[in-house]
Amino acid sequence: MIIGITGYYGSGKDSVANYLVERSFIHYSLSDEIREELKKRKIKITRKNLIKLGNELRKKEGPSCLANRVKEKIDTARHHVITSIRNKNEVLALKRLDNFLLINLKSPIEQRFERLKKRNREEDPKTIEELKQKELQEQSSNIEHQQLHLTVEMADVIMNNDSTLDILYKKIDKFLQDWWPKLCLERPSWDEYFMNIAHEVAKRSDCMKRHTAAVIVKDKRIISTGYNGAPKGLKNCNEGGCKRCNSFGHTGEDLGECICSHAEENSIVQAAYHGISVKDTVLYTTQSPCVACTKLIINSGIKEVICNLKYPMDKGASDLLRKSHVKVRFL
Repeated sequence: MIIGITGYYGSGKDSVANYLVERSFIHYSLSDEIREELKKRKIKITRKNLIKLGNELRKKEGPSCLANRVKEKIDTARHHVITSIRNKNEVLALKRLDNFLLINLKSPIEQRFERLKKRNREEDPKTIEELKQKELQEQSSNIEHQQLHLTVEMADVIMNNDSTLDILYKKIDKFLQDWWPKLCLERPSWDEYFMNIAHEVAKRSDCMKRHTAAVIVKDKRIISTGYNGAPKGLKNCNEGGCKRCNSFGHTGEDLGECICSHAEENSIVQAAYHGISVKDTVLYTTQSPCVACTKLIINSGIKEVICNLKYPMDKGASDLLRKSHVKVRFL
């Protein structure tokens, strides 16, 4: 879940962010990205300098640059709250995230002014008229400047903060209760889970032709993995270990000259090497097996093969699996 908070001066953005941090959310402020730049340039951090440099960065890197910087830091395994969203392009960039939602906090200007007086920051406006003037500075028609008036209009949820903090916190709790199931990413199925792991294992492959991987599972537990590449102790394929793979000839030619072991083969051999039986297991593979690997699958007792892509040189492997009563599915 990624929650964006926007609103005018004194609307309670920091209060909401701090409350969510107490509930294990990670807080990112787009203004902090500008603060870091000011520190690097050894420029004093003031509101005036923040606005000036923010406009400069948007002009140089694009109007959504601050949001893009924060997006790179987001850990999809955690929940996040993002504040200081003041440009419509920042909202558009963040809304490309599947689980992002923007809240606009609203309060009457008189109430917001009273809060500003209580917090008593040096650069906060000292009169309502000054507050109105400062807010006008955040309502530019220039896409490279602050456009808070357009940002608040893009909110998915409007939350009135016109009472006490306790009531605001109750509203946040109700919001989380209502939106949590909608914004949390859907859990992958077991098949998707193990196939995703297989694709991650494939990144270890050193083959010059294609990267494949296999994962052997028993009772929803991984017992072995394998990826294609040169045999143990030999020079890696991408280091010139396999002449056939480094020849870049046509697909399917000179297969007998390839010294690389296939992913399914390696996963079965690794289990055998460590004394683990693969009888009655499920093999997940990023690409359906060749004939040689199919024979290993059948003879080792694997009961089901779940594939992602079809091997272009199948040559009867699928028929062999079916005749041997090994279940085959494509995911």
